[in-house]
Amino acid sequence: MSYFSQRFFIVNIFLIAFSLCVSLHIINRDSDSSSKLLWVLLIMAFPIFGGVVYLLIGNRKIPKALMIKDRQAYSDYKKYALQNVEILEHLHEDDYVLDKMISMAWSNGYFPVYENCSVQYFPSGEEQYEAFIQELIKAKDFIFIEFFIINKGVMWNTILQILLDKASMGVDVRVIYDDMGSLTYLPRDYAKWLNDRGIKTHVFNPLRPQLAMQMNNRDHRKILVIDGKVAFTGGCNISDEYINTKKRFGYWKDMGCLIKGPGVEMFTISFLQIWNYQASEYTSYSRFIQDRACFSNLKAKGFIIPFSDSPTDQNNTGLHMHLNMLGCAKDYFWISTPYLILDAEMISSLKLAVSNGVDVRIVVPGIPDKKMVYQVTKANFDILIMAGVKIYEYTPGFIHGKVCIIDDSSALVGTVNMDFRSYYQHYECGVWMHEVDCLKDIKNDFEEIFKVSHEVSLEECINTNPIVKVYRNVLKVFSPIM
Repeated sequence: MSYFSQRFFIVNIFLIAFSLCVSLHIINRDSDSSSKLLWVLLIMAFPIFGGVVYLLIGNRKIPKALMIKDRQAYSDYKKYALQNVEILEHLHEDDYVLDKMISMAWSNGYFPVYENCSVQYFPSGEEQYEAFIQELIKAKDFIFIEFFIINKGVMWNTILQILLDKASMGVDVRVIYDDMGSLTYLPRDYAKWLNDRGIKTHVFNPLRPQLAMQMNNRDHRKILVIDGKVAFTGGCNISDEYINTKKRFGYWKDMGCLIKGPGVEMFTISFLQIWNYQASEYTSYSRFIQDRACFSNLKAKGFIIPFSDSPTDQNNTGLHMHLNMLGCAKDYFWISTPYLILDAEMISSLKLAVSNGVDVRIVVPGIPDKKMVYQVTKANFDILIMAGVKIYEYTPGFIHGKVCIIDDSSALVGTVNMDFRSYYQHYECGVWMHEVDCLKDIKNDFEEIFKVSHEVSLEECINTNPIVKVYRNVLKVFSPIM
């Protein structure tokens, strides 16, 4: 018996019993099986303190204030969302895919479907950045910017000068950036510097010296809204590597899109949800939501569902978007992701799609940005390839875009990676699109990606050094917290 056990026998028994209760709670909670397995193993290995450690950093408890304000935000925008659903309810009775996605999006977070929205796809960060500048220059009323990373350089300095000019002209300019994402790039007082110059700024979830799961809840969204008429989203942050003026990990390939039309309101609302959580004064949506009449001349093919994802609920909208698309696919399901850290449920869904005759392809980087995480990505290769999933490594460098397309009919562009953080911990966003004109551009981009990528063979996986295999499998156990 250890010194601690002898000295504090009653405390020891209490903590072990407490850890047992916590283990039972974990096993019965509504969560992914991989994270359950990880925490139960850790608690079994360290029964005295395991339960306490879980409560500090493992329990996905969200701050009460954020829960309240998120719910208030949902209530505030329902009047806009309800109208969209009522208008479109009779238009998709014979479209199974559209029906299924509308139903899921609505039940997951009251995300409405929109028609007559123009969508432009960008196959590179350079092209999206050029569009950023063109649209920012046109701003007359307001500019909302929400990014995980803002880093000083060519990209940000150019955007910043436009923002300063617009703010001096009376344009309402607001910026949100994530504290962890920008931690090593911006001074600690940078938000004050921007506020002093007329750019209203908040730092999301500032890092504090504490052990709490909420420190893992990062704002991974990338949103730019201009005048409520134009919105951008995708994988591109504001840093020079995203436009390849700074070289890191070979060629940095990102993808994104521009939306014009009534669907922009969802991005406006998503931004204001986060803004109101941090601001001392509540900002009403009505001031920034455009009247539908201003889009009356915009006629565009297809439908879109802009969405956001939040760890304040158990809806896991980003994950369900991927799973729904995978389940709807009949011919092919192609997806790009910088990280491939999957739970058992997603792996089973990918294997099932292949069994149903779907051509499932996943593109990951050829040159990683995080070497340890990349080893976990590779740990999933063999089980997927044996099932018939095709894995491609983007040999020119690092692919950061998060894009998915199925059957020439639907696609998703946004910020959601195929990993635990995006699916369960981070604030994410994106837009699902159906029968829109830019689908052919997305498919063409994937076909070009395949041409320059290396398809990983099962033989390569089998011939991997046994020590490396063990290392990857050990890391895979800890993947829910990576």
